[in-house]
Amino acid sequence: MPYPHLLSPVTLGPLSLPNRVVMGSMHTGFEEGRGNAERLAAFLAARARGGVGLIVTGGIAPNRAGSLKPFAATLARRSQLARHRRVTAAVHAEGGRVCLQLLHAGRYAYHPLAVAPSPVKAPITPFKPFALSDRAVERTVADFARAAVLAREAGYDGVEIMGSEGYLLNQFLAPRTNRRTDRWGGDAAGRRRFPVAVARAVREAVGPDFLVIFRVSLLDLVPDGSLWPEVLDLARALQEVGVDAFNTGIGWHEARVPTIVGGVPRAAFAWVTERFRKSGAVSVPVIASNRINTPEVAEAVLAAGQADLVSLARPLLADPDFVAKAAAGRPEAIDTCVACNQACLDRVFENRPVGCIVNPRAGREHRPPPAPARRPR
Repeated sequence: MPYPHLLSPVTLGPLSLPNRVVMGSMHTGFEEGRGNAERLAAFLAARARGGVGLIVTGGIAPNRAGSLKPFAATLARRSQLARHRRVTAAVHAEGGRVCLQLLHAGRYAYHPLAVAPSPVKAPITPFKPFALSDRAVERTVADFARAAVLAREAGYDGVEIMGSEGYLLNQFLAPRTNRRTDRWGGDAAGRRRFPVAVARAVREAVGPDFLVIFRVSLLDLVPDGSLWPEVLDLARALQEVGVDAFNTGIGWHEARVPTIVGGVPRAAFAWVTERFRKSGAVSVPVIASNRINTPEVAEAVLAAGQADLVSLARPLLADPDFVAKAAAGRPEAIDTCVACNQACLDRVFENRPVGCIVNPRAGREHRPPPAPARRPR
């Protein structure tokens, strides 16, 4: 079998997956807006049809304050379930599995209702956040749990709690953004109390037979970020409250160190995922991410024991049949992501739907493919 590690089955919490490929969370611009549910469903279904073991959606906020921008996607009410059920039904019809990512933007929110551990403005938004009160922190924990329950009702196979890339949970962990002196701040134990409380509340709300992934920041790459021993202590605490797996995040959005552009070597951060996995603090599966864009690179990461699974986002935007082509022994047929960011990240930051310069069908899967041009007689 080509790529024996990449294509081998694996158990992730309550789920049995056919391979080690996870489609990492990627905001597409289809998560919100009237009429976009069909578009998102077709987009994700195409990746499930192409053989991806597990799909993670773009970030969905558990409440209004946590949304990425005005009118961005949230999951806080039962009235919102219908659009999500269209997505899960489409993925399941293709034999796939899908998790909802729960993401609270915190001070990265691009709107005036932004909240954070402390009123420390982010350099990538003009809005200074309000500091969450003690009661507001507790309400936010409950909001995460409620959103996870709604995700289960919508038919998702699990949730991923976004705790990296400088979003709210990551903001509580780092002295850079958490300057509190109450029980949610201070020393490392106080600063990790909120993310651990979120994970505990989610697990208790959804029960034992629902996948819970935590996306953990291994390297913040900003001054006054989390220290390595603190990352390991967080991992231990999260496992104790029932987290099934760790997806790994590298760098905050404000970090000056490049992490995903084309100049970053492939699998450049697999070494830190390996260090995390082999630290002795982790006993659940670990997912590697960042610049893994060919089956050869993915196979090498897994074969070396650097991770249990690999997360690909933009490579599956470029080619939804990445896994199927690898399994067929046709890696040369894969349309490889070149990490240009021109039609994906650049468009999202301009509030436009994603596309791909490698794959003109990306984001248009809900439309019939154009008929082939006729040759002139």
